[in-house]
Amino acid sequence: MSFGSMMAMDVATARRRFSRASWVNVVGNAAKIVVEGAAGILFGSVALIADAAHSVADLVASIVVLIWGSRSYDSADESHPHGHARIEPLTALFVGAVIVLLGLNLLYESARGVLFGTDVQFSVFLLGALGFAMVDMYLVYWYTQRANDGLGSTALSALATDCLNDLYTTVAATVGVLGVLAGIPLLDPLAGGLVSALVIHQGIEIARENVDYLVGAAPTDDKRSEIRRELTANDAVEGLHDFMVFYDGTRLEVEVHVEVDGRMTIRQAHDLESRLVDDLKALEEVGDVHIHLDPSGLGEWKEAIEPDTDGQH
Repeated sequence: MSFGSMMAMDVATARRRFSRASWVNVVGNAAKIVVEGAAGILFGSVALIADAAHSVADLVASIVVLIWGSRSYDSADESHPHGHARIEPLTALFVGAVIVLLGLNLLYESARGVLFGTDVQFSVFLLGALGFAMVDMYLVYWYTQRANDGLGSTALSALATDCLNDLYTTVAATVGVLGVLAGIPLLDPLAGGLVSALVIHQGIEIARENVDYLVGAAPTDDKRSEIRRELTANDAVEGLHDFMVFYDGTRLEVEVHVEVDGRMTIRQAHDLESRLVDDLKALEEVGDVHIHLDPSGLGEWKEAIEPDTDGQH
């Protein structure tokens, strides 16, 4: 959860919204598994079984997010002095890993269907199950996105992305079932293979994003530039050095030495530092800010600030 979001709502409200969205994902995926799984097993559709099996991973991930992800809202304590913010991307990383493993298994099953054939039988119930799955996942996606507005939760974002991709995979499964109706049963395992590939890609993307949060990676150059511009917009700032920005969980931590007029009083320097910290924390994603004020002209600068063409910083 971003610092700005935490300022906009209290922790108890955020936790309740997070829990409700997690429960909606749990119930929505459970319903999809029951309907699609029953139809797929009854009529031998590899595509439907693959789509339902994908939702088994989604269900597990939703339960983990519900139980584990809410810990990210716990306050700092002696064993976690910086809080529990990294639990959330760790939860999302688990979601991505589960999705990749299941996708690989589904790809194997689809390949077997292509090589050795399937016994799929067309039924209108297959299309009915797929229609239910699409409506179900869209509603869960819509609610999760709405609940996450203002929260900025990476775990809920991962679940919402998964729901949206479920819509695409269900469309692929529908193509397979229609292929059976058209007398081309090979389309069913082929559709299952496409579903599997999309599942694997989705899991890798979720895992990659959250690994960056966990290892303290730097943000984009645009984000660094935005933070630098915010600092140098203050007329009292004459330069910067030792400027570092990195992720601590899903929030950005900023460490910087700011060059100022050495004739400032301690009170003036304190007030300036407080203003700079507040200005940075107002930016999206920024959490902790550590500013050290140095008198200008000492030759310590590692990163000088070049003036703009209009002569301003």
